[in-house]
This record gives sequence, C-alpha cells and structure tokens, in this order.
Amino acid sequence: MRDEVAVIVGAGQSGLATAACLTALSVPCLILERDDCVASLWRRRSYERVTLHLAKRFSQLPHAPLPDSAPNFLPKPLYLRYLDDYAARFGLRVALRREVVAAEYDPAEGRWRIEVRRRGNGGGGEAEEEEEEECYWARYLVVASGENDEAVVPGSIPGMESFPGPVVHSSRYRNGREYEGKAVLVVGAGNSGMEVALDVADCGARSTTIVVRSQLHVVSREIWWFAMLIMRFLPLGLLDALILLLCYLKFGDLSKYGIHRPSKGPLYLKKYTPKYPVVDSGTVKKIKSGEIQVMPSIKSIKGNYVTFSNGRIQSYDAIILATGYRSTVKKWLKSDDSLLGEDGMVKRMFPDNWKGDNRLYCAGLARRGIYGSGEDAQSIANDIACDYHHHHHH
Repeated sequence: MRDEVAVIVGAGQSGLATAACLTALSVPCLILERDDCVASLWRRRSYERVTLHLAKRFSQLPHAPLPDSAPNFLPKPLYLRYLDDYAARFGLRVALRREVVAAEYDPAEGRWRIEVRRRGNGGGGEAEEEEEEECYWARYLVVASGENDEAVVPGSIPGMESFPGPVVHSSRYRNGREYEGKAVLVVGAGNSGMEVALDVADCGARSTTIVVRSQLHVVSREIWWFAMLIMRFLPLGLLDALILLLCYLKFGDLSKYGIHRPSKGPLYLKKYTPKYPVVDSGTVKKIKSGEIQVMPSIKSIKGNYVTFSNGRIQSYDAIILATGYRSTVKKWLKSDDSLLGEDGMVKRMFPDNWKGDNRLYCAGLARRGIYGSGEDAQSIANDIACDYHHHHHH
C-alpha cells in the first residue's frame, strides 16, 4: 500500500502539465504511466514528419513558455525535447511501466484506491516479463490518460482478411520510404490520414489514394492560427464565415475533388462536436494535381482489389488505417457518475469539463488540444491546492 496525496494517470502533455502546476502550488503528486517513457504518443506512436498544427503560443504548457528562438510550429523532435525538459525542470515524480487496472472511490476511507499492474522490463522477451500488482491510495485522482489512447481499427470491411499486403494502423506508421513504388490506400481523412497520404506520395509511392468517407473542413495552418488569435473578438458565426471565405480564396471549391464541407462551420463543429478541421500541410495541392486520388468509402476487398462505393475497382499493395483513436478510461475507472460519457470523453461542455465527484479530475479529455491540456491543468491544480492546503493546516 502506498499513500499519495494526488495521483495522476498518464504522463502525456496533460499529466505533465497538471503535475507541474501542482508542484508549483506545493501539492505532492505522483504520475503513473503505462509506457516506459513520458509522452509516449509523441515518441512511439506518431510519424516522423509530424509538426504541431497550433502555433507555439497555443502549444506551450504552464510555467514554461517556448523561447522566441523556437519555430512558430514545432516539429516532433523539438516538441518531444520540450516535454522531456519539462518533466525534468519540475522534478516530476513519474512511476513508469505502471498500468492502472482499476480505480475506485472508497467512501469509508474518503480516498481513491488505485490498483496497478507493474510491468517488469525482463530483457528476454515475453516469458521473462514478470508483472506485479501494486496498490495506491490517493485523496485526489486526475485522469490524464488521453483521447488518443487506443487505436481504432474498422472491423467491418468485407474481405479485408483476403488482402495479401501489409495493413497497418497509422500509430505504427513512421515514414513513407518503405512504400516507394507501391500503390497505397490510406483509409481515413483526418489530420493523420491527410499527412500520411502526403508523406507516402512525397516518398515516391507509385500511386496514393485516400478514402474520404464523411464531410470535412480543410483549413490552412495560417488561417487556423489567425482564427485562434481573433477568436475572442468575433462572434462564432461571423468568424466561421470569414474562415470559409479565406479557405475558398486559398483552396477554391474542393467538392469537385471529392472533399465536401459540412453545412456547419469549422469553429462551430470544434466547439460543439468531436469534429476537428483538417489542417493542411500540402495534401490539397497534391489532390488537385491528381497525385493523390480521393475515393469514397470502401464497399469490399478481394485480394489486392478494392471496390469503392462509387463502383470503381483498384488494386493496391498496402493499406494504412488512419482511423483514429479512442479513450479507454471507462475500462479502469470504476467510480464516476457525472464526468465522463460512455466514450470515455468528458460529457460536460467547457469550462465545466475538468471536475467530477469525490475529488476526481480529468485533464485533456474535452477535445481542446494541447491548449486545453494546459488550461485544464491550471484549473485542476488550483482547485486541489485550495482543498489540500485548507485541510492540511486544520
């Protein structure tokens, strides 16, 4: 049994930010992390060429502004170094290879009981992987395990198992070099799908196709940055109209290439739904030139041949599933009546998105990106510190 004041689950940007804010307010805290490093999504499950889509002033974490010398949009290695330095700078306590199996509130104790599976790092393969159970008690529990916790793989494409080539989720995709000279099909047109398709095409794939199943907004990095900057000063409807005008001037009408915009604007959707616009890194240009082809949904697969819902049939050597992630909090969080929905995301709208019952908190699960992680962390730490110092001194 280990007694802690605050336990944070997850050492990604949200967990690190919350721990730093608590540390700054003299509240002892411990981060439990399933992987063997901090920021494992960035380090282990993102592709090489990824660059942050939000300008640095929206990507920095509390108490550690990014220097003037840093580029406005940070590439992956720089952001990773920033997160590593961040953990070191605040001397954060991080217990690695600790997977939370269950967390339950004990009303008699007035605390959270957290059951953890500790993974050994036996060097000799699976057989030596010894596991131990640990148990922690905490007055405060912060869920920071992330929206992008588990890869989502579509299970319903008829004939998928007959496809002879490689089929990988985008979380395992690193770069396009191994796809040189191949015909590649990318399924899913969110930010990952669009960037993976661009990378594959840039690395000399023989042909690149992206499956765009639903309507989506495409914006440029600059337009989106501009929108974030002036968001506070204009009503949402007006700003959306302005963004769409700028997008039209930049990209023209994309519907003739198979990309259809939703009837509601990008900021409206970002605020009220899970939909986030695609921030273009050069994919649109290749779609317009025909170098990247857009197809509607897949109807079936037979061997190398893929039949699309528009009746077209094409042959492919490889399939990359850029079909996203889901939160898995619901698997281990046993007591929560109000904060999280069935999908493991926050049910309540911002700004009431970070506090539940029994001193349960949640950072970075309101689909508000890195900026939201920092804001949540600050709110959570202030609330915990207030309660903790009040009880501590009486």
